[in-house]
Amino acid sequence: MSDRPTRDQYAVIRPIPTRWADNDVYGHVNNAAYYGFFDTAVNTWLIERGLLDTAASPAIGLVVETGCRYHAALSFPETIEAAMRVARLGSSSVRYELALFSQGEPEAAADGYFVHVYVDRETRRPTTIPAAIRTALEGLIVA
Repeated sequence: MSDRPTRDQYAVIRPIPTRWADNDVYGHVNNAAYYGFFDTAVNTWLIERGLLDTAASPAIGLVVETGCRYHAALSFPETIEAAMRVARLGSSSVRYELALFSQGEPEAAADGYFVHVYVDRETRRPTTIPAAIRTALEGLIVA
């Protein structure tokens, strides 16, 4: 039995095209790019819902912890599918779990997580996750 996540374990899936610059000299997406895909999936989701204004939101999520497991190679040119869910929702932090799939593949090529701690934009001190964001994040919790 594989320990690779499958699509049905996530709340949201979105396409993200790879770029020429994502590949390394070995012909596959460099491991550092996977974190960029994770960040893009989460922040695009927040922005599209009007929950994050990168220039003006009074509370912003800062990444304080990340991790990734690699299962299969991704490469340019390929449109990957980034899946996300919320695993834990605290008063000022959220743990996102993400997976990257080759288009149409049932098992993840990589899976990982990152933790956002919400802070006041000006003071950079932890703050409560704003109510609208909390409500939206609750919709990403997968039992």
